[in-house]
Amino acid sequence: MDPTMSPVIGHRGIASLTPENTLAGIQKAADTGLRWIEMDVTLLADSTPVMFHDARLERTTGSKGYIDKINTDQARALDAGSWFSSEFAGEKIPLLKDALALIKQTGMSLNLELKPNRCNPVELASQTLQTIKDTQFPTDQLLISSFCNKSLTYYRHRCDHLLGCLFKSLPGNWQRQAEALKAISIHVNAKTLREQQARLIKAEGYELYCYTVNDHGQALILRQWGVDGCFSDVPQALL
Repeated sequence: MDPTMSPVIGHRGIASLTPENTLAGIQKAADTGLRWIEMDVTLLADSTPVMFHDARLERTTGSKGYIDKINTDQARALDAGSWFSSEFAGEKIPLLKDALALIKQTGMSLNLELKPNRCNPVELASQTLQTIKDTQFPTDQLLISSFCNKSLTYYRHRCDHLLGCLFKSLPGNWQRQAEALKAISIHVNAKTLREQQARLIKAEGYELYCYTVNDHGQALILRQWGVDGCFSDVPQALL
């Protein structure tokens, strides 16, 4: 059976060419010919789901404070592009609904990572699921993943969407977690994965994806181990 995602997945859109988790990144990924991208969703203070990776605002907006302490109007007033380059000055933090609409329009598929940061992980899963339903995003072009078991558990109990378990390093109980969630895939940091672990995951029938792989040689080695796909900041170089 063919893997769900493609061998090369754009990390946070296409993070080497555009500011991460932005509409500009989605469009660039589509223009580059990517079939799958990965993006992060978290909640604002008013429970609005937005595309954002960090708990704090500084790195990608230059503003101080936490993403979960600002509301939608405050978030939309921030510049999420200038930190990357002047070309993207004024780029906004996208609402999840707007990101889903654009991805749907481009025909790409999405690995959406639930990123609780400091927000309620159950509320994050609930608001995300509702937004996916509201936007009628095609669930055959969607894979939900998270490091947060609580978010994934809530999600699994309410729908049959495809789920993936995210790990910084593979824990001893990885299979028990995956079975409980009826997950189809395991996502692991490429730096911590060992060949024996990769072959075990594949032997147990799971799809296997690694992050963040920006080196072509490393990608080839992982493929030899049976890894189905790699998240990359430079997917244009790995295609």
